[in-house]
Amino acid sequence: MEELKERGRKREGRHRDTWDPFQLNPIGAEKEAKRRCFQLAQYLVAVIVGLAVLTSAVISKGSLLVLTTMSSPSSMRSPKEKQFYMLMLVFCLVWPNFLVFMKSLWRCAFKSFVHPNMNTMLFIFAIECLVSLGTSVLVLVVMPQFDVLTNLFITGGVCIVSAIMQIIFRLQRETWKIVFPICSLILTVAGYCLLGADYYVRVSSYVDRQSDDCFIYVGIGIFSSLLVSLCWWENPLQATNRMQDRLSELDGFRDFVFVISSILRILVIGGVYLIYQVLIQKSVVWQDFNLQGNDWELLQIGLVLFFLQALCSAACHWFGVVACKIHAVRMSFALPVCCTGPFVLLLGLVLFAAQAKELGDTSHESIKELCGNLVQLSHKNTTPVVLLEITRSICRTSLNSHYLQWPFAMLGLEGMCMWSGFITCTYYVWKIKVQRIERTSQLFVRRLYESAFIDLSLLLNTKMKVPRAKNQDSQDDIQSCVIYLCATMWHETYDEMLKILTSMFRLDRYRGDPKEDHKDCFDFECHIFVDDAFMTEKETGKRLVNSYVDDLINVVIEVYRVFTNKEPDDVSIIDTPYGGRLMFVMPEGNMLYVHLKDKGLIRNKKRWSQIMYLYYLLGWKGYIAKNPQKIQRQNNPCRESLISMYGEIYMLPQYDSDNKRRLISDDNTYILALDGDTDFQPKAVILLVDRLRMYDNVGAACGRIHPTGMGPMVWYQKFEYAVGHWLQKTAEHVFGSVLCSPGCFSLFRGSALMDDNVMKRYTTTATRASEYVQYDQGEDRWLCTLLLQQGWRVEYNAASDAYTNSPQEFKEFYNQRRRWGPSTLANTLDLLHSGAETVKRNTSISRLYIFYQMFTVGSSILGPASVTLMIAGAFQFVFKMTGTLSIIVASIPPVFYIIVCFVAKPNNQITIAGIMSVLYAFLMTASFFSIIGDMVIQGTFLTPTGLFLVSMAIMYLVTALLHPEEFGMIIYGLMYFICIPSGYLLLTIYSLVNMHIVSWGTRESNKGDGEVKKNHNALCDKSCKICCWDMKIQITQETESLIVQQITGPIAQQAPPLPITNQETTEQAASNPEPKARLDTTTEEAENRANKPPTDENKGREERSSDLASNGSIDSAEKRSISPSISDDDYDEDDDDNMISNLEETEELPLSDWVTPVKEEFLKKLTCSNMKRNLQEQIRYALRNKAEDDVCEELVIMLTDTLNGALSEVGPEDVLTQSQLEELEDALTEHARRILKTSHVERLEKRVKVAIHKTLTAPQVPKLDEGEHDFWNKLLDRYLKPIVDTKAHQEDVTRELKSLRNKAVFLYFIINVLWVVATFFLQAIGNDVISIKIPKFYPNGTESGEYLKVEPLSLMFLLSFAVLLIVQFLAMLYHRIYTLIHVVSYRSTEKDYKQRDDDDDDDEGLTLGNPAARGLSITSEDL
Repeated sequence: MEELKERGRKREGRHRDTWDPFQLNPIGAEKEAKRRCFQLAQYLVAVIVGLAVLTSAVISKGSLLVLTTMSSPSSMRSPKEKQFYMLMLVFCLVWPNFLVFMKSLWRCAFKSFVHPNMNTMLFIFAIECLVSLGTSVLVLVVMPQFDVLTNLFITGGVCIVSAIMQIIFRLQRETWKIVFPICSLILTVAGYCLLGADYYVRVSSYVDRQSDDCFIYVGIGIFSSLLVSLCWWENPLQATNRMQDRLSELDGFRDFVFVISSILRILVIGGVYLIYQVLIQKSVVWQDFNLQGNDWELLQIGLVLFFLQALCSAACHWFGVVACKIHAVRMSFALPVCCTGPFVLLLGLVLFAAQAKELGDTSHESIKELCGNLVQLSHKNTTPVVLLEITRSICRTSLNSHYLQWPFAMLGLEGMCMWSGFITCTYYVWKIKVQRIERTSQLFVRRLYESAFIDLSLLLNTKMKVPRAKNQDSQDDIQSCVIYLCATMWHETYDEMLKILTSMFRLDRYRGDPKEDHKDCFDFECHIFVDDAFMTEKETGKRLVNSYVDDLINVVIEVYRVFTNKEPDDVSIIDTPYGGRLMFVMPEGNMLYVHLKDKGLIRNKKRWSQIMYLYYLLGWKGYIAKNPQKIQRQNNPCRESLISMYGEIYMLPQYDSDNKRRLISDDNTYILALDGDTDFQPKAVILLVDRLRMYDNVGAACGRIHPTGMGPMVWYQKFEYAVGHWLQKTAEHVFGSVLCSPGCFSLFRGSALMDDNVMKRYTTTATRASEYVQYDQGEDRWLCTLLLQQGWRVEYNAASDAYTNSPQEFKEFYNQRRRWGPSTLANTLDLLHSGAETVKRNTSISRLYIFYQMFTVGSSILGPASVTLMIAGAFQFVFKMTGTLSIIVASIPPVFYIIVCFVAKPNNQITIAGIMSVLYAFLMTASFFSIIGDMVIQGTFLTPTGLFLVSMAIMYLVTALLHPEEFGMIIYGLMYFICIPSGYLLLTIYSLVNMHIVSWGTRESNKGDGEVKKNHNALCDKSCKICCWDMKIQITQETESLIVQQITGPIAQQAPPLPITNQETTEQAASNPEPKARLDTTTEEAENRANKPPTDENKGREERSSDLASNGSIDSAEKRSISPSISDDDYDEDDDDNMISNLEETEELPLSDWVTPVKEEFLKKLTCSNMKRNLQEQIRYALRNKAEDDVCEELVIMLTDTLNGALSEVGPEDVLTQSQLEELEDALTEHARRILKTSHVERLEKRVKVAIHKTLTAPQVPKLDEGEHDFWNKLLDRYLKPIVDTKAHQEDVTRELKSLRNKAVFLYFIINVLWVVATFFLQAIGNDVISIKIPKFYPNGTESGEYLKVEPLSLMFLLSFAVLLIVQFLAMLYHRIYTLIHVVSYRSTEKDYKQRDDDDDDDEGLTLGNPAARGLSITSEDL
C-alpha cells in the first residue's frame, strides 16, 4: 500500500507541471535490496560449514589417536589385534597421498603436462621424503609409545619451522606483530621441555612401570616433529617473494611432481613400517593377517576407525576450503580448526570420567584403584574396546602415580604451551581478506593435506599472503577491469528494448559514479548496435532513422525518467561513416552509445555487428590505450574533451573512460555480448566477471538463460532450456568446457578474442556452402569453437540469470531451430575433427571429453530413429500391434514428412509439421497413460521401460529440487514429453532438408521501411525513354516518380541517392524479388568509380557516395548475396537509376538529414514542465550527501519559484529559445549564489552551477574525431563493406548448399534406417530366439518367477542413454555445490544502496579519470 501511495505522490507532482504526467515503470527499475532470506541462508550455510569442519576434524583426530592407542605395546589388545591396528595406521597415512596421486595423474594424463626442471624436482623430492619420514616415524614409532594425551599435545610442535622462518624473513607488515612467531617459538620449546620433565617425573615415580627408554622416543618425537614442519616451507617463501622464479616454475609442473612425490611418500611410509615393525620390533606375523570368521569384531573396529579417519580428514579439508570461499574464514574455518584440540581433549576426559563412574564399585574408589582393575575388565565383554583402551591410556599418565599426582599439571601445561604456540604461529589466518571467488591454489600452498595433523595442516597450509585476495579496504593490488556491454538489435519491439535499457541503467546504478571507487573494481560502457536503422523518405528522398530507432529513443528517454525523474542530460548526435551514433551520459556518469547502422554503408547481420564492435572496442580503443598521445590532450582548450565553464576545466565522461582503459590490460578487458531483448540484473554480470577475473585461462563465461513469453511453444522451451542447463551445460563445464556461450548473454575476455585465429578468422566471409552453415547460422557457437581450438576455456555459471524472449509461434520456433541445428552439428564436428590438436592446446579438454562429445553427437544423430522406435512402442501399448507392424506404421509419418519437405514450400512444411505434432502429442499422451496402466496390470514397475520412466521422473524431480528458484519448470515437463516427436523427429527432418536456406527466419517484419515499401507491389510495365536509353523496363510507381523528379525538377540537386544494401535479403521475410532495370554501362562506370581510391582524406562522404553508387547500380539478381534458395527475402531496390544519374552531379553526399529530427526529439527536455523536474533532480543529485539535505531542499524550492516566475508566460509543452535559456541560466545561477552565500556553503556553488547548466543544455551535434573517422572508413573498406556477389557465384553457392543438404540428409537417413531395420529384424526373428531375459520383480523385492524378454539392441541403447544421464546428473550435483559457494560468497559482498554520509566530491572541480586508481590529477602546469 505504501508503494501505491508513493507512486501517487510522484504522479501528482508531475501533474502540476504538465497535462501528460503518465509514464511507464518497467519491472525491475526499483533498487535491488538484500533479501532477508538470502542473508539468513548465508549465515545458516556458514554455521553448517563451521560445524562440519569442527566435527570432521574432531572425528579425524580422535580416530587417529584411538588407532595409536590400540596399537600401543602397552595396549591390552592381543598381538594380532595390535598389528592389524598398526596396519590401519599405515593406511591412514597412505590415503591422502593416494588421493593426490590419482588427481595429479588425471591432470597429467588428460589436462596438461609440463616437462619439469630436474634440480627443482630433486629438491622437492628430498623435502617430501624428509616430511614423509618424519610423519611416519612420529605416527608409527613414537606415538604408540606415549599415552593418548601426550599424543594429542605433541603434534602441536609441527609449527616450529614456520615460526622460525617468519622471524627470519620478518613477514609481518606491522613490526610489533613479530611478537607472535617469537611467542610461538618460545611456547613450543617450553612445551617440549615440559614433555621431557613430565616423563622424567613418570620414570622417577614409577608411573605404570615407565622405563628409561621413553627418553629416546621423546628425542625421536621432537626430531620427527621438526621434519614434519618442513612440509610448509613454501608458505613463508611465497609471502616474502623469495625464490619466486623457482616457485613459479614449480607451479607449472607441480602435477607431475606430485605424481612422483606421492609414490615416494608411500614408499617411505611403507619402509618405516617394515623396518621398525619387521626388523626392529619383529612384531609382524604374516599369518595373522589371514582373518577368520571369529575376527569379525577386530575387522569391524579397525576398518571403521580407518574409514572414519580417512573420510573425515578429507571432508575437513574440503569444508575448510569451502569456509574460506564463502568468506567465513574466522567463524567457519579458523575458529573450528583452532578448537579441534580442546574439543578432542574435552571429549576424551568426558569419556574417561563416564567410564570411571561406570566401572567404579564405590564413589570413593581412587583413580589408582580404577586403573588397577582395568586389567581384569579387559577379559570381560561388558565394556566397549575403544573406551577401555582410552581409559587405559590415560591411566599411563601421572594420574596413576603412587606418590604424587600434581605432575599431571605439567602435562596440562605442556598441552597449553603447544596449543598456544600453534595458535600464535598461525595468527595471520584470522586477518585474511578473501575475494568473492578464490581458487584453492590461491588459498592454500599445497594440494596435499596431512591427515595425521589435520587441524594444524589446514592452518599452516593457508597462505600467509593470498595473492590478489585483498579488497578495497586494504588497497592491495586487486585488478580493475573494464566491461563493454554490447547489445545487437534487429527489429526489436518497444517492450524488448525496454528490457535491455532497464538492465543497463540498473548496472549504472549499481556501479555508481565512475569517478568513485567500487568494491567490485570495474568500469563499464554500454553500446547498442542497431541493424537496419535507416529508411528513405518517399516524398523528399531523405535518409532518416526508421520507426525502430524512434522507439529506441523514446525508450531511452522513458527509462531515464524512471530512474532519475528527469530527461537525459548530456546527449550527443554524431554522423559516422557507418550511419550515425547517439551518445548519452547515464545518470551516474557512465556512458551509453547507440550505433545506428545504415545497411547501405555497412554489412547487416549479427556477426558483422559483433566484428564491428570487436574491432572498435578492442582494436581501435586498445590502440588508443597503448598510445596515450592519441588521447585528446587535457591542456588544449580547443579540444572537445574539455569544457570551460565558470573557470572550470574538466574531462568529458567518454574521454575519461578511454583514459582509464590505458591502465587496464587486455586480460582485464571484457566484452558482454547481449541481444536487444535481454533482461539481467547486475548480480548476473558480477558473477560472470568473477569467473574471468580469477581464472586466467577462461576466455568466455555464460549464464543461465531463461526464455520468456506466453503459449505452448514457450512452455516447451522453458523445460528444454532448463534441462539443457541443468544437465548438459553443467556436464560440459565439469568434464571439459562449455561448447557454446550464447550470444544473448555471455562475457568474453578481450585477450581471448584478440588471440591468433580467433577475431581475425571470425571476419571470414562465407563463400562455400559449409561456411554459410557454420559461420552465419550460429555465430556464437562458431566463436566459442575458435576459442576452444586456441586453448581457452568456456565456463557456465548457473547463478547468473538472464531472460530473453523466445519464439512464441510454431513457425518462428522451427525457423530458429532450422538455423541452430545444422550449425551446432557443424561446429561440434569441426571440434571433434580437430580433437587431437585441441587436446594438446586446451588443458580443459581431454580425450575422455572428446569421447563424451562423440557419444552425445551419436545420440543426437540417432534421435529420429529412437523417436520412431518410441512411437512404435506407443503403437504397441495403445493399439496392441505386433512389434514388426508397429515399426512399419511408425516409420510411415517420418518418410512422408521427408517427401513433403523436399517438394513443398517452407511455410507449407511447417504447417504440416504442426498438424503432425498435434497428432503425435495425442499419441504420446495415450502412450504415457498406457505405460502407467501396463505397470499397474503387471503389478511392478521393474521393467526396462517402467524403470527407465520412473528413474527419469525421479531424476528430473531431484534436479528441480536442487534448483529451488526454478522448481516450477518441472510443470512443463509433461508438455516437453508429448512434444518429443515434434522436437526430435519432425524438427530434425525440417532442419536437414532446409539446410540450404540460410536466411535468419526470425524477426522478419520491417516496420521501419514501411514508408518506403508502401507501393512495393504496385508494378507497371512501361516503355520509357530516358535520355539516350530506349528500352522496356519494369519499375515501381515510386521509382518512376523519382526518376521524373530527377530529370525534370531542381530537386535533383538536393535529393540524395538511395543506398541499396546487398545484405538485406538474409534478414527479411520470404518473397520473390521484383526485377529492375539493368543499366550495364552505368553499372560498369559506377563500379570503376567505387573502386577508385579517394584523392583526399577529408572526402569521406565522397567515398561513401561512390560506394553507394556501386552498390545501387548492380543488377537485382547480383544484389542478393544468396539466391532464392538461400534467402527468400526481397530487396529494397528503389531508384537504381536515380542513384546512377545523380552520382556525377553530387560532390558531397548530405547524410546528415536524420540528425535534425532526432535532435528535435531530445529538445523536448527544454519544455517548461520538463525543466522544472530536471532542475529539481539535478540539484538533488549534485547535493546528495546527508549533510547537504537542508540546503538542497531550500535550493529546490527557491529555484523552482524562480523558474516558475521566469516562465509564467510559457506553455508547459513549449520549447524555449536559446536566448531565453541564456537569460534563465543567468537568473538561476545568481539566485543560487545568493542562497548558498546566505547558508554559508559557498563551496557548493560550482556543483550547483554545473547542475543548472546541465538542465538548460541542448543536445550537442559534434563531429567525429578525425582519427576515428579514418578508422571507420578503413574498417568498412577492409571487413564490413556490403557484399556484392555475382550471379554466377550465387548459383554456385546454391548448388553447393543443396549438395551439402543432400549429403547430410542421406547420411542421417542411412544411419537411422539401419538402426530401425536392425530393430525390425530382431523383432521379426522373435524374442524367443534373440532376447535377453530379465527376471521380473515386484515392488516389494520378491521375484515373480516370470521373465521379461528384451532385444539386446534396445537394451544397449537404453542402458547407454541411462549411463549418459547418470553422468550428467553427477556433474550437476558437483556443479550445484560450487554454485552455492559462489552465491553465498556474493551475498556476503553484495552492494547496499545507502545515502552517502560524507562529502567525497572534489570541490576543486579538476579531476582526471579515477583519482583513487593511480593518483592522477590536473595541475596548474597542465592548464
